[in-house]
Amino acid sequence: MKAVWFALALAAAPASAEVVGQVGVDWVGNDILIEAIPDPEVQGVTCHIAYFDRSIIDRLQQGNWFEDPSNASIACRQTGPVTVGDIDRSEEGEEIFKASRSLVLKSLRVTRIYDEANDTLIYLAHARELSEGCAKMSLSTVPLWQARK
Repeated sequence: MKAVWFALALAAAPASAEVVGQVGVDWVGNDILIEAIPDPEVQGVTCHIAYFDRSIIDRLQQGNWFEDPSNASIACRQTGPVTVGDIDRSEEGEEIFKASRSLVLKSLRVTRIYDEANDTLIYLAHARELSEGCAKMSLSTVPLWQARK
């Protein structure tokens, strides 16, 4: 029975990311990481997200040990034949990825929204902060008109 619950939990979990690039931005070791995130319910669509990864030196200088900036950039593209699975078609969409950006209060999220009128998938990278919310976001779209002949 535990194996069934574990399998269901994995199936419901957001997509996992793979680091595909790392760019050093300064002498103290701060980097920009680039990760590939395949959409778990839309085969043939991959998002690439870039975000800032603070170094130990920067954490010491700033006095904020447990938090990374919320800024992120996202680009999603068709990377193979597109097959749309059982996706949430509501206006709220569904979260396909999340990563912690602080010890407790902040996380980076990617939410997929289906724009039925334009047959387009919208991917929104945004932060979720418990204390005050966050207006930092980035948007990418994948039109499906070519995928549905």
